[in-house]
Amino acid sequence: MSASTIVADTASGCHILKIDGYSHTKGTPTGQAIKSGHFTVGGHRWCTNYYPNGHTSDSADHVSFFVVLDEKVFKTVKFHGQIRFASLVTRKRPLTSADPLNCLTTGHMWGYAKFAKREELERSEHLTNDAFTVRCDLVVINEIRTEDVAAVGVNQFVTVPQSNLTQHVGDLLKSEKGTNVVFEVCGETFPAHRCVLAARSPVFSAELFGAMKEGSGGVVRVGDMEARVFKALLSFVYTDSLPETEEEDDQAGSMFQHLLVAADRYDLGRLKLICEEKLCVYIDVFTAATTLAMAEQHHCHGLKKACLEFLSTPANMEVIFSESTPKALACYAKKRSGGTLDDSPKTLQIQILGQGGVDQHGPACLSHVPVAWRKASAGPGQKFAVIDDAQLLPHRVLN
Repeated sequence: MSASTIVADTASGCHILKIDGYSHTKGTPTGQAIKSGHFTVGGHRWCTNYYPNGHTSDSADHVSFFVVLDEKVFKTVKFHGQIRFASLVTRKRPLTSADPLNCLTTGHMWGYAKFAKREELERSEHLTNDAFTVRCDLVVINEIRTEDVAAVGVNQFVTVPQSNLTQHVGDLLKSEKGTNVVFEVCGETFPAHRCVLAARSPVFSAELFGAMKEGSGGVVRVGDMEARVFKALLSFVYTDSLPETEEEDDQAGSMFQHLLVAADRYDLGRLKLICEEKLCVYIDVFTAATTLAMAEQHHCHGLKKACLEFLSTPANMEVIFSESTPKALACYAKKRSGGTLDDSPKTLQIQILGQGGVDQHGPACLSHVPVAWRKASAGPGQKFAVIDDAQLLPHRVLN
């Protein structure tokens, strides 16, 4: 007996593109694209073209998005593709082989000429604070080959299914069968299993079995946490995944912030990283400062880098200076320097006097400040601070 296998070698990836300042892009003529940064999937270089007023006259009342194969190739690249609002990702199914197969060569593009009608977009939940985010998912088919199977035995008659352990453990939480501890959070109670919690979290282990063991008759009261957050945390402990949510964008962002804090509290590293990744999508001029402060407090290095990258863009800073965000950044800067900005040896202050003028304070030199920012203007009482002689953060003088 002989056998062979047809193997489709695939690679998948996604790119998040945020349109921040949507109203300012509406002056772009029909047929003119704004290009995203490059990203790599399946060994090929791609980018996304955004047409604020449509790709052609037929789609002039829509916004268009297209994926471009932005490299020179000598054969057709086959892939499955999908472009969606990022807020809909958790509500729709992922790409599968059932989706249409697309083919591209150098310089060609694929996408949606009528991705969304502008009128509907401007009334929708997806446009918040003059910004919206789209996600491009690609599954690239690199090679389809046939492999011979050297020896065929009884295993060809046996198919081993995927593990469903997390489903069974999750059902254990839902059924409450065998629970032996109850958590009380904001008046709500959550039965659970001590051994499961202890196996997943060293903090739970210490609380339930170690020196910190609670002695209140099987009821553990949890403070400084919302019931919905603790419920989501328990669900992750039992299933190793986040529960599906239908919350709006701003509510979902707030939920991930609270869940990250809870994950750090109970030393659930994977959950903390998942929340970090999710929160990177929600960084904007209104959330960047508070998210940065939270990332610093809870040692979220990836999220912190994402915030600082966002804040390093002069266009974003210009909007931030017109909002109340600098006050939150000042709180971050004060915390970072271990007290007040004025007495910190790690802080360089630069008073912005007006268009192109600066008054330097402190021992460090002006070369630490990006050239584009030396020419920035600011209102009365606004300053720049260089934290640890490296990161530039704006702040207002706090009374």
